[in-house]
Amino acid sequence: MPNEQKRFVTGPAGRLETVVTLPEGTPRGLAVVAHPHPLYQGSMDNKIVYILTRAFIEQQYITVKFNFRGVGKSEGSYAEGKGEIEDVLAITRAMREQYDTGPEPLPLTLAGFSFGGGVQAHVAQQLKPDTLVLVAPAVERLHAPPVVDHARHILIIQGDQDTVVPLQSVLNWATPQTLPVTVIPGAEHFFHGKLPVLKNIILQSCSINQAATSPSR
Repeated sequence: MPNEQKRFVTGPAGRLETVVTLPEGTPRGLAVVAHPHPLYQGSMDNKIVYILTRAFIEQQYITVKFNFRGVGKSEGSYAEGKGEIEDVLAITRAMREQYDTGPEPLPLTLAGFSFGGGVQAHVAQQLKPDTLVLVAPAVERLHAPPVVDHARHILIIQGDQDTVVPLQSVLNWATPQTLPVTVIPGAEHFFHGKLPVLKNIILQSCSINQAATSPSR
């Protein structure tokens, strides 16, 4: 069974509440998962965050989900996205210091849903992850920068019935970058009834990415 640990990480605005899951065997990578908007009940207990973390855990990633500043037991208060970018940077740095102890750095995956997706697009510019997974990312509201040159693998998943983050807003952001968008027909913002489809898309993408980066290739 994977080993789940609750711990606090020192962030720029105080302690940040995290849940870290360690795989049974040798980890294949490190995944940091960001939750939806803090002012609209967003937290690491969100069901899309759960789906993302479960998918990465099943793929043998060290996986960390967390509460942004001001959410749950995390200290501080909402900082309009800019502070939340710093939260992700602090958590990733702490995870690398504690768990990334091999001769080569573990491949980094940044993942986020809605607000968390918009935040991770910003973080990708600084951390240049191996993989970036964005689910219904709030790229328009958070003025997300281009990511095409900042991650080796990029997966964007969107529902065509989303009224919170409209499909067109994601396409408007992705098109100039020539980034494909995986659209789930009939899915709204929270993917009611579509969670198994969402998880399967993520798992399939993880498997393809691992095969593409295998030393035997």
